[in-house]
Amino acid sequence: MLVIVCYDVNTETRAGRRRLRRVARACEGVGQRVQKSVFECQIDLAKMEELERRLLAEINLEEDNLRLYRMPDTRGCEVRQHGIFRATDFEGPLVV
Repeated sequence: MLVIVCYDVNTETRAGRRRLRRVARACEGVGQRVQKSVFECQIDLAKMEELERRLLAEINLEEDNLRLYRMPDTRGCEVRQHGIFRATDFEGPLVV
């Protein structure tokens, strides 16, 4: 399934900038960055729950915002893309 992860971390303090790096690193491990604080992840439900737990352990619920959008069936999901971003085709062949 496709999971969209969006976050907004308060970076006014050193601790906030540290949280931001940790949240980004956790997302980079499972998905691809499509905007500065938005990731697309092709993962199953168990991986999504694991990622959510990891992200909740990093963010400060009093200062930060975390949103996960679960798209269980991509046939009903339409993505319109404009600009220079080139998406990775996770379903296609891997060429090294």
